Amino acid sequence: MAFSRDGDGENSGLSLVNGTSGPAASPSTPGQDKLAELKQEHRDLDEAILALVSSAAHDQLQLTRLKKRKLMLRDQITKLEDEIVPDIIA
Repeated sequence: MAFSRDGDGENSGLSLVNGTSGPAASPSTPGQDKLAELKQEHRDLDEAILALVSSAAHDQLQLTRLKKRKLMLRDQITKLEDEIVPDIIA
């Protein structure tokens, strides 16, 4: 992850290069890093499942295992999102 300095004045701050634009990017927490990692693994599993299904001779047991792992990741993602973002009743 690369950062760049925005301006020299009072409103300057750090922002992500090839990331968010704006005054300054907020530092990521370990929970947010873990969440991003889980989401990436979930996307990777989705691609692997699609590739396996599209192959002529796919292993049904392997497909079932990948789908089960994907569901487990989805549950972990949901749990972590609930921990990071508080449930505020407005």
